[in-house]
Amino acid sequence: MFKKLLSRILPSEESSQPVEKTAASPAELPRMIEAAGVPPLDFEELLIVEQGLPVPDWDAVMEWTSEIGDAAGRDRVWGEMEVAWLVHLRAALGAHYRLVRRGSAIVLSSLDGVEAVAAAQFMNAAQQQIVKVLGGVAQAPEGAGHDILLVLDDEDTYYDYVARYYPDEGEFAFSGGMFISHGCGHFVTRKARDLKEIEPTIVHELTHGSLGHLPIPLWLNEGLAVNTEERLSPGQTQQHTARQRDAMHRKFWNARTIQEFWTGHSYSRPDEGNMLSYDLGRLLVRHLSADWPRFAEFANSALTDDGGAAAAREALGIDLGELVKALFEVDDPQQNWSPQPALWAQEALTEPLPAQRHCHAPVTM
Repeated sequence: MFKKLLSRILPSEESSQPVEKTAASPAELPRMIEAAGVPPLDFEELLIVEQGLPVPDWDAVMEWTSEIGDAAGRDRVWGEMEVAWLVHLRAALGAHYRLVRRGSAIVLSSLDGVEAVAAAQFMNAAQQQIVKVLGGVAQAPEGAGHDILLVLDDEDTYYDYVARYYPDEGEFAFSGGMFISHGCGHFVTRKARDLKEIEPTIVHELTHGSLGHLPIPLWLNEGLAVNTEERLSPGQTQQHTARQRDAMHRKFWNARTIQEFWTGHSYSRPDEGNMLSYDLGRLLVRHLSADWPRFAEFANSALTDDGGAAAAREALGIDLGELVKALFEVDDPQQNWSPQPALWAQEALTEPLPAQRHCHAPVTM
């Protein structure tokens, strides 16, 4: 019954039938999931509904799947539960949403059939290109599951959904898309007038997914994502000219604020520090990656704990702080702009980051 329902709601990629527009009725929504050697799981009981949008208790799901002895069985059941969740989420979002599967990609959106299929196909192609462009650094995510993209209709629905992945208090930066790493990794963005408008976000977030095996600092992760986005989806309109951004950098960064950059906290600022963090990460990666083999060695050994400082010295012979000072012509040897983990214990630099690993600030206007 479960497999029959899922095959009706989510046709295989070989299916020539149009994607069904009518959402499953409440009585048809997938509930009991079975696997050999373990008691059946009441999937519906594990759904946590916030703002009317359901997401499973993934910790409980993983605990249940860990009891399945057969690895192939675990992979199969995990994929089924991903789809079961998307069917429940689709029902909550409305009958105008549809599910489309192509290859390893599943898209949940209200895009028309052709656009939804194109988005899924773009995800598959982009994943292959990312691994090629970031050779020796990126890798296709391993293990069970699909590449999932949620394209939500409007800003309100988008923030209703992603709010659960933010801390309960504080001001937070706006975002145009996210890679949610908790539980079932997936990408979420907002609907645009044209598919081309969300392709940069897809590339950006897929890049994050392809770097998930590396314990790298956020600035390096984001810098790689932004540069890959620009390479594979060029032509985006920038809010500020290069000269304007340079002036903003010189005004904003100093020996104190640069520590927020190395920790990653500046990416969550609600002011211009958010945009400047993405741009500084882009600049650093573009500069450091001129010698790709050495950069790949750096990227594979960089650690969040010290902002990548030790790896930069060993693989590249560079002091990161001195490099940033040189970029912005800070000629003061008394100022220490290098990552200083000893300072990061201070309260000003230890505000909690959002639970999702990466936020993507809008870059188009």
